[in-house]
Amino acid sequence: MNIEQIKNALQDADPQQRMKGIRELRNYEAEQATPLLLNHVNDQEFLVRSFVAMGLGRKQSEAAFEALLIMINQDQDPNVRSEAANSLSFYGEVAVPYLRAMYESDDHWLVRRSIIAALVDLKSPQELLEICEIGLTGEDEPVMESCISALGLLTGSAQASAALELLLTLVADPAWRIRLQVAKSLGRYDQPEAIAALSKLKADPDHRVVGAVLESMI
Repeated sequence: MNIEQIKNALQDADPQQRMKGIRELRNYEAEQATPLLLNHVNDQEFLVRSFVAMGLGRKQSEAAFEALLIMINQDQDPNVRSEAANSLSFYGEVAVPYLRAMYESDDHWLVRRSIIAALVDLKSPQELLEICEIGLTGEDEPVMESCISALGLLTGSAQASAALELLLTLVADPAWRIRLQVAKSLGRYDQPEAIAALSKLKADPDHRVVGAVLESMI
């Protein structure tokens, strides 16, 4: 589509046409694409706003960055906030403090899992440890599982001891999915405490946890 066709699509009452127009902007430079994307930051359809957030991560500019900051804080749909957080991470280290603050203020599981993945990719171990500490105080299992998995990635970092300490507190968690993920993450550590915890989990009443332990010890 040429730029005029895209503009027409973006003004269409059909959200599918607007999304098509946004997708087509991937073929244009940020100078042309960003202003058109910004016009739809408040589109009435959450899917359109999600596409806009995605586009603002790929067509980077100062204005796009500022728009993403607004979206992560003000959009009412967690799908959009999650996509905006992911796009914000494409800007690199400058995005870290905003993602860290967002994790603390936005407790939706989809948003939090997006931020965990983003901080893993951005190699921000201190912030990752901090948000995992927060996530593990909650009761949202998907978030807890993501946090536990992320803690397993902190081996070799200055945060490794603190991460291992957190993992050890969850060895006897009542949820088998949590214990299973703990077993997987503990397998990345070679400290005596981790090995002892894995030995304990080897006798877990749930065969799925035992399987994860055996896999971790290979």
